[in-house]
Amino acid sequence: MLTSFLTSCNGYPRLLNFPFEPGGRGLNSFASELTPQVTASYIVFVSDRNGSQDIYLFDAQKRQLIALPGLNSLDEVASDPSISEDGRYLVFAMSRQGKSNIYLYDRQTQQKRSLTDNLQAEVRNPVINANGDRIAFEIAQDGQWDIMVYDRSGNPITTF
Repeated sequence: MLTSFLTSCNGYPRLLNFPFEPGGRGLNSFASELTPQVTASYIVFVSDRNGSQDIYLFDAQKRQLIALPGLNSLDEVASDPSISEDGRYLVFAMSRQGKSNIYLYDRQTQQKRSLTDNLQAEVRNPVINANGDRIAFEIAQDGQWDIMVYDRSGNPITTF
């Protein structure tokens, strides 16, 4: 498991050493690789390797990128991805024509949908919990940044 890659026998973190792939088909490339998030099996990150700021998913056990059909678009700028522990759900911020939204992508159905279209506020920095049923993100309302928590369906959670 990837967690064994992340710590050595004495518990101190160590560098993940994946080979460089000049063609952009691996984890490391000539492009900028931004905001990585790691689970036991996956690394999700943003890269500009194809000329736009897109989300990439790397399977650390198979040592290869995983296709994400329907996720990335040339007219959108992706940022801050987060992934559920099983790798099924990804959340991320997406900006299009100056409007930011938080999106959920389901790898099983290959569907991307906005969770925050109805909010008249700026949103950023989403994270998803391990089992993929709660998403937290920052929201700018009333002149300050606050934290909102939604369920996977896009409904606010007010009690814990």
